[in-house]
Amino acid sequence: MTLENISKNKKLILSIICDAIGMVPFIDLLWAPLSGYLMTKLYKGNPGKLAGIFTFIEEIIPGTDFIPSFTIMWCYTYVFSSEKKVGETIIDFN
Repeated sequence: MTLENISKNKKLILSIICDAIGMVPFIDLLWAPLSGYLMTKLYKGNPGKLAGIFTFIEEIIPGTDFIPSFTIMWCYTYVFSSEKKVGETIIDFN
């Protein structure tokens, strides 16, 4: 099983855990590349790649660890994204 195939609830929990790990001081040099890699594995396609780059930059810059980049990406993917998900029905009244 790959990370991109887990349920959205498990992804949310994993995202919150990753954001909490990112807030730990003095692990930025180790966590930044790992977090970028995890982001690309959790969220597929170009949005995942862009989020991976953003997460790496956010984690490597001191003082920006408070930004919950994994949780923001989860919200973008499952709340704000307008792409049709598998099994989702769109009713068109036109």
